[in-house]
Amino acid sequence: MSSAPELSLSNTEQTTHIARGIAADLLKSLGWKLATAESCTGGMIAACCTDIAGSSDWFDRGFVTYSNAAKTEMLGADATLIARDGAVSEAVVRAMAQGAIERSGAQVAVAVTGVAGPGGGSDAKPVGTVWMGWATPAGVVTELQHFAGDRAQVRAATVQRALQRLVELLESEEPGRLGGETQATPG
Repeated sequence: MSSAPELSLSNTEQTTHIARGIAADLLKSLGWKLATAESCTGGMIAACCTDIAGSSDWFDRGFVTYSNAAKTEMLGADATLIARDGAVSEAVVRAMAQGAIERSGAQVAVAVTGVAGPGGGSDAKPVGTVWMGWATPAGVVTELQHFAGDRAQVRAATVQRALQRLVELLESEEPGRLGGETQATPG
């Protein structure tokens, strides 16, 4: 009789699973739902979230908006904005995050758009360039990352960072915390 092989997760996978679990707990404790708006990850963040049984308690929906037309049609990203700044830009990821909130029942959204490779990069936006955005009731936060590696590594790193930053933002929303900053106690 043979035993099932043990699954071995990489550090990136372990961190992603931990962040996903913490995000789920925080969303449930706040009574909020999450929506995702994904381009370069093609739904990987949504898939990671919905891998958890009971995720319907805190996950509303995912928008896979790989094409520019999908960003406009599904999320309301202005086509002139995309033409002016490019799909991989702060303005577009901000519009994606806001559009996901406006077109869902969620209070929180994660949006990503980037160049996963191996092609599609330029001098201004090389392979590994990823813009991320998180919309919460406090507003929209954006971040630019440049990830190293092949397509799979860039996409995995994007999912990991998107979930890690989501946790940081949700922790700052919890009652008793001020903007996620630790307050010094006199004494």
